[in-house]
Amino acid sequence: MLDYAGLDALSSAVREGSFERAARALHITASAASQRIKSLETRVGCTLVVRGQPCVATDIGRRLCRHAEQVGLLELELRESLPMLGTDQNSAARLSVAVNADSLATWFAPALAEFAALTPVLVDVSVDDQDHTARWLRDGSVLAAVSGSAQAATGCDCRPLGALRYVAAATPAFMHRHFANGVSPKALARAPSLLFNHKDDLQDRWVRRRFRRSVELPRHVLPSPHAFVTAALHGMGWGLHPLSLVDEHLRDGSLVELVPDAALDVQLYWQQARVGSYWLDELGRAVQAGARRALRGPNDPGSGSPPGLTHARSRPAASR
Repeated sequence: MLDYAGLDALSSAVREGSFERAARALHITASAASQRIKSLETRVGCTLVVRGQPCVATDIGRRLCRHAEQVGLLELELRESLPMLGTDQNSAARLSVAVNADSLATWFAPALAEFAALTPVLVDVSVDDQDHTARWLRDGSVLAAVSGSAQAATGCDCRPLGALRYVAAATPAFMHRHFANGVSPKALARAPSLLFNHKDDLQDRWVRRRFRRSVELPRHVLPSPHAFVTAALHGMGWGLHPLSLVDEHLRDGSLVELVPDAALDVQLYWQQARVGSYWLDELGRAVQAGARRALRGPNDPGSGSPPGLTHARSRPAASR
């Protein structure tokens, strides 16, 4: 049987980023946390965490952290069904999730908050591009993810959530300054655009689908959905924004679409590990309910691709 005190120390060190913070979370000394992890490594026969700032789990270490998380969820359910076991004040069940930043900034956070308000589970959220969150599932870093892939990761179930709609927008003054003669590849090659990070290719995909060619876009890099909107409102550049974040600005005219009726729908999926956890299933239900309220379904008006765009279902687009 595995040493679960060592597993707790390992998962805490990886989650907290250092042995010292892990020790505080576990109410033990840093030397005790270090000794527990060393003992576990001796038993397993390999290094489980790379010491540094922050501590990073090895491949096997990530698998053991995921196992510890699953055990924590199952033990919580057992204690709730068998009150005579009491509660463990020094340990809390945790659930790790990966999600793209635009979903987190729009529809996902309210769904997660509804789940967290009614459960004793603590949630660890990691942010990555939607086309990369499935990797977090595959390497054991998380138990569930919002993904752009319809292909379920090994050991996971995959369910469609709906489409997050994006619009290419800028201020009227920006449009007058850079696109007075229309939005064209030549004009786009000169006009500053907004880039979330170097995994973000939404703007490039929008241009390729609209004009059937690639354009080298000048870019400002802003890794925040809300900063993205603020930068656009101040005329810093144009970019692809979740419609729900800029709808009010489009209505009052402070932002306008670069090309009318040229929105980009990005299909999202919920992938979760098959671990037989009631709380993980509850989170999945909360996320799917939130998605039904906020995302676009295949039969929603205007959910088809605008002229010049390939439908997101047949060719998934990257998302932040």
